[in-house]
Amino acid sequence: MDEIKINATLDQIEGLKESIIWKDIVRELKNWQKGFNMEMMSIVDNAESNNPSTASVLMHMGDLNGRQKAVDYFISILDVFTDLKKEEIESKKTEVS
Repeated sequence: MDEIKINATLDQIEGLKESIIWKDIVRELKNWQKGFNMEMMSIVDNAESNNPSTASVLMHMGDLNGRQKAVDYFISILDVFTDLKKEEIESKKTEVS
């Protein structure tokens, strides 16, 4: 796997995190999560009429769980970038010393 490189500065990352567009993106992603939760809640009702296999139900639940985790990660991506950038800065300071 390639090394993660963050080209933006800490100020740019923080600026994006505070921006209206980022808040719009996060709000939309949270709406996706609500939809995933509604889909999860409907599994039992659908099972009554569709009679899916246990494996099918578990795969569907696993799929929904994976979607939730992907959205959670994307919502936190700017924090990840901030942490990586701080580590990079500390690493450069250590190299100079």
